[in-house]
Amino acid sequence: MSTLIKIFLALLAIGLLGAGALVYWFQSELEPVAPGKDVATQPFRVEPGATLRRVAADLEAKGLIQNANVARWFAKAEEISSGLKVGDYELSASQSTPDILTALVEGRVNTYPVVIPEGIRATQIADRLEAAGLADREAFLEVVLDPGAPARFGVQGPNLEGYLFPDTYRFARGLPPGRIAETMVSEFKQVFGELVPDPAKQDLSMQEITTLASIVEKETGAAHERPLIAAVFLNRMRRRMRLETDPTVIYGIENFDGNLRRKHLEDESNRYNTYRIRGLPPGPIASPGKEALRAVLDPADSPYIFFVSKNDGTHIFSTTYAEHEANVDRYQRRLRKK
Repeated sequence: MSTLIKIFLALLAIGLLGAGALVYWFQSELEPVAPGKDVATQPFRVEPGATLRRVAADLEAKGLIQNANVARWFAKAEEISSGLKVGDYELSASQSTPDILTALVEGRVNTYPVVIPEGIRATQIADRLEAAGLADREAFLEVVLDPGAPARFGVQGPNLEGYLFPDTYRFARGLPPGRIAETMVSEFKQVFGELVPDPAKQDLSMQEITTLASIVEKETGAAHERPLIAAVFLNRMRRRMRLETDPTVIYGIENFDGNLRRKHLEDESNRYNTYRIRGLPPGPIASPGKEALRAVLDPADSPYIFFVSKNDGTHIFSTTYAEHEANVDRYQRRLRKK
């Protein structure tokens, strides 16, 4: 039964005369305020907890619909009066009332971009989301750092660090933080599944692959070096050597001030201190991108077990400690003396 027939019968039921004329009037009140005109859109927000009465009144006040009461009657007849979705919309007076209500029911909300670069950590992602007005920082981190989150989201680790895949996303304002995290983790799982179609054939677990990839991501900004950096760490792991990588130490320092000191490298209470622990730290230290993950899965065929920064974004690699010391002296110690 069409909406107009329902309304016609309702009008007859309450004994109103001239029901046909009233139905015609009702239909005309559903037409656009500015039919056939090229009218610019304007922002409209459905607030949490807003009733149909409040939304309809706001639509009329903004000149987006002709009659709030008719809009309410239409919504009730269509049984959509309780289905309005919270969010920000762009609506136009050239849209009919049914079109506008359909947009609100289907949740055709505005979305806003947020860029998540490779190699940043969860706290930095939370900062970006808050700056974009998409999530409260602490509420997002509460989801991400929850020890029970990996099991719920289908990944491995002490929390979701490392599984918030770097990409450009578009989110609607007002989304629950869990939905945002779920979208990022789902993107990670899709990419990981493409790279690792059969996890049983891998020597490393998802957590180990992602953790090492996050270290590779933090250790170099030169894309071509990723397979070499991965090879160094894998070679060290096979030899039961410590990884001795600064980014892991820094991750484990609360309120790091940017100056890595000897006391930090000697701190045995830091669970991420790879100068003291053997093997990988407890979990990822940042969000690795696809190429960092690929580097761990397909490292360079290399005997290197040492590397030193050349202070230009690249590194020099070596196979013996004597070579390594010479490289440190050339690229680090002499530089500090200048």
